[in-house]
Amino acid sequence: MKLAVGDKYESIIQKSDLVSRDLSWLKFNERVLDQSKKEHRSIFEKLKFLAITASNLDEFFMIRVGSLYNYLDYDKERIDYSGLREEPFKAKLMKDCQQFHAEQHHHFIENVLPRLGEEGISLVNTSRLTADEQEKVRQYFQKAIYPMLTPMVYDGYRTFPILMNKLLIFGVVTTSPGEKKDMRKLSFVQIPANIPRFFEIERDNMLLLIPIEEVIRENIVSLFRNVEIEAVSLFRITRNGDFTLEESEDMDANFLEEVKRKLMERKTGRVVRIEIEEGYSKWMLNSLLERWNLKSDSVFLVKRSSMIDFTGFWQIVGNKKFRDRLPQIPEPVKPLSYRDEGTADIFEILKEKDILLHHPYNNIDSILDLIEKAADDPDVMAIKMTIYRLAKESRITKALLKAAENGKHVSVLFEVKARFDEENNIREAKKLQKAGCFVIYGITHLKTHTKLLLIVRKDRNEITRFVHLGSGNYNEDTARLYTDIGLLTTNEVLANDVSEFFNVITGHSMPSQYQNLITAPRDMRNQLIEYIEQEAENARNGLPSGIFIKVNSLEDSEIIYALYRASQAGVIIKLVIRGICCLRPGRPGLSENIEVISIVGDFLEHSRIYHFHNNGQTRTYAGSADMMVRSFDKRLESLFKVESPLLEKQLMNILAFNLRDNFNSYVMQEDGTYLAKEPENGDEVFNVHKEFFNLDPDKVMQVRLID
Repeated sequence: MKLAVGDKYESIIQKSDLVSRDLSWLKFNERVLDQSKKEHRSIFEKLKFLAITASNLDEFFMIRVGSLYNYLDYDKERIDYSGLREEPFKAKLMKDCQQFHAEQHHHFIENVLPRLGEEGISLVNTSRLTADEQEKVRQYFQKAIYPMLTPMVYDGYRTFPILMNKLLIFGVVTTSPGEKKDMRKLSFVQIPANIPRFFEIERDNMLLLIPIEEVIRENIVSLFRNVEIEAVSLFRITRNGDFTLEESEDMDANFLEEVKRKLMERKTGRVVRIEIEEGYSKWMLNSLLERWNLKSDSVFLVKRSSMIDFTGFWQIVGNKKFRDRLPQIPEPVKPLSYRDEGTADIFEILKEKDILLHHPYNNIDSILDLIEKAADDPDVMAIKMTIYRLAKESRITKALLKAAENGKHVSVLFEVKARFDEENNIREAKKLQKAGCFVIYGITHLKTHTKLLLIVRKDRNEITRFVHLGSGNYNEDTARLYTDIGLLTTNEVLANDVSEFFNVITGHSMPSQYQNLITAPRDMRNQLIEYIEQEAENARNGLPSGIFIKVNSLEDSEIIYALYRASQAGVIIKLVIRGICCLRPGRPGLSENIEVISIVGDFLEHSRIYHFHNNGQTRTYAGSADMMVRSFDKRLESLFKVESPLLEKQLMNILAFNLRDNFNSYVMQEDGTYLAKEPENGDEVFNVHKEFFNLDPDKVMQVRLID
């Protein structure tokens, strides 16, 4: 099937009832880039969001484009939600990626670079330095950089070197004096990742930033003595980072070794993208394209007035000289229950009431303090938890190590397949195992994504189970930047459900049912579809109905078509989907009653909330799961029911605030595009990322999500 990229593609795509997952993701990254364009953003925020779009795009090529090449390279068939087969879809995807790449760099050149000077920053090459400054740069190169560079030649006698993923690389074409052009050789100089992206020089009130590639380019002749340099080309490659573990009957015995082997393969994975600076050697590029079996649409050209790899801007954003010029995040607070009780024992507080946490507006210290207290408390008998991603200097690991030292039973499931955190999780898990903790290194065919903590405590001959269930990782770094939900409870029904679920995760148990927990991969998709269909039935019978859901991504087609049927039955459906959304809202006869908004702003929206009106007998859940195929079929996930009327109102209030936002919100259109939502008819600006800091977490508005 051969199609030209153009109108014929678009007609096929728009006829589909579903939006392509990958094309939808690109729209999400466009919304992140739009944050960098906002006038109210400082130059440092603009650089931050630009860096985020770059790291997002790196991961997109490593995983999503890498996955596509797994089909193309091995002649496997797939049809995208867009209705396109592998080759036509790749052509469409690369076209959209090229357009996004062009917009990124246009924004940087036209809008960001001119404003750097206002903050006392200047990106310069060595020609704009004084003689003394040039000498500083030369000394820096000789002492700090030159010893770390290793030119690697490729010719008829030496094999092609392994070029590393996401590093800046110089391709240098050389000949010996008197040799013909067909005797030229190609060498590569990779810039090590541990060299700072910019060399900094202070001049009066200005900070001069010299990109490290300019320092090396100026001195590269010192690496190629007594040969003629024909061309020097700067480029960067992205490799396929998508892998699946080979499933076999005896894999459990070699699980860790298989993960480690796959991580090594990632370093030499198939090249899926080349970013290259203009003025490159055509001979070199053609050699690379032929070697890596790439077409020209996988080559992304960068102007010399721009830069390859915007992730380097984190050095500027994180510079202590400028850190105080970034907007300061307000201090999160503990829930009222903690604050008013003074020094009261948290274990005693939780026996009396459940506590709902909403991060980052509530401090994650509430959870960390609980685990640390449990590690020291002589009455605590056991701690069980699941871990997906940890902070670099994690208080969690330290607390669990202490608990083991204090003789408590500690069992932890470390998900060693958490993408790009595999090595860190293996390292942390081994620490705990050596200390005597019972460690499970994930489950062979599933990722454990559920967020669960269980503390068993004996007090006055009474056993109490303290449970935490949440939507976010036990990671104190991301908890300052991600919005998440967590429930602390001693509710016996939930405690029983969580205990049963831990037995499923760590052993061989198949409970007949859970009372207030919905789990995947067992029954989550079917249960959610049942709730959606109940709303449709209520609407058909003239009863009140409504569906309100907030998740990161919506991709599962069975859920989408259930929502379409509910919309056709008259159910009002409002969805807050931060990233991927494969559902088309507002299509006549299909989804007229569905509204989709995406919130992108200062915090990464990460909480998952599901609310079904159910004719007034509401069902409200929160937890770790998005509405994706991987969440329902390939992960251990959980959603927990919130039965407390007060806490349910708090969750409804979170949904209501999200729907009210007119500062960070984008409204999805039927064609898959998004329009920024702005105040209407004299409405005041409502910024959800600020309003929650002004809200007393225990004074809940009487919210109504439907009239």
